[in-house]
Amino acid sequence: MHVVLVNTLWKEGKTDETLLAVKDMEGRGIMGTASLYYDLARCLCSAGRCEEALMQMEKICKVATKPLVVTYTGLIQACVDSGDIQSGGYIFNHMHQFCSPNLITYNIMLKAYLDNGMFEEAKQMFFKLLDNGNSISSKLDGEDKVFPDVYTFNLMLDACAAGKKWGDLEFAYSHMLKYRYHFNAKRHIQIVLDSCRAGKARIMTILHRLFQVELLEATWKDLARADRVPPVPLVKGMFRVQLERGNIAAALACVTDYPSAESQAFSVKFWMKFFVENSDRLSDGTLIILLQEVSRVARNDSRILNNLMASCKEFLRTRSTKLDRVLSETALVC
Repeated sequence: MHVVLVNTLWKEGKTDETLLAVKDMEGRGIMGTASLYYDLARCLCSAGRCEEALMQMEKICKVATKPLVVTYTGLIQACVDSGDIQSGGYIFNHMHQFCSPNLITYNIMLKAYLDNGMFEEAKQMFFKLLDNGNSISSKLDGEDKVFPDVYTFNLMLDACAAGKKWGDLEFAYSHMLKYRYHFNAKRHIQIVLDSCRAGKARIMTILHRLFQVELLEATWKDLARADRVPPVPLVKGMFRVQLERGNIAAALACVTDYPSAESQAFSVKFWMKFFVENSDRLSDGTLIILLQEVSRVARNDSRILNNLMASCKEFLRTRSTKLDRVLSETALVC
């Protein structure tokens, strides 16, 4: 009955009345349950009174059936739900005196920081989780450590992409792969592509360019290790990177090994769009060598390579025609 009363008053926003109801109960010699004191503490947290909430912990400990970490995590969640991130952080730091936060606790705080524009605080918490993995010297040593999970990494990746923090994104992404959380096409492809497009939208520094390539290659290798088919946008990106390097054989290997059942994506229209989008990156010399190599290895039943060859020929013809027209107009002006 008392638990119901506490919850009812809490929902109505009557914090003082909730506290008085519990004190009245105790004044009549009735000891509350762990659930009652837990709900009272969460009520106080919701009202921004975390110091008073922590005073309930002694009573909770006397009758508790759940681990302390669960109780503290619930208080943190109550603070976060009410928008009081600072109090949530205070309880997070306070709980270390009595128990260690678990992964759920870390993820709640990480999300709270990121949702409220506190990227640097989230970043430091993320580093702390990564440090746990770096400080393991034995199997027993790792039993008490908390490590990031795929949810942790996705939180950081989304925040980095939204804030265009490409260096931090590369750091988080590379560590995700190190922790053996593999590339998820549905979840991560847009992040990878956005990071690459960012290079076109601003002056492309050497470091940023290297980051794009490293991100693509890390993802490509991860999919290969897992024996998974890379999504078409990723194939497109790797094909471009290898062409820019002048490694025609490696570029063709990106598409020749693609399952024939899914080859319809690589249409003549697809390849023409590719050449137009990358016209400033690919020289005629590179494309002529590509055309020669495709002509040499393509079979009649190779839909991808035949479409590539047709588009490459048409693109070179169109570009040559435009160049001739520009030169002709320039000569007339002179």
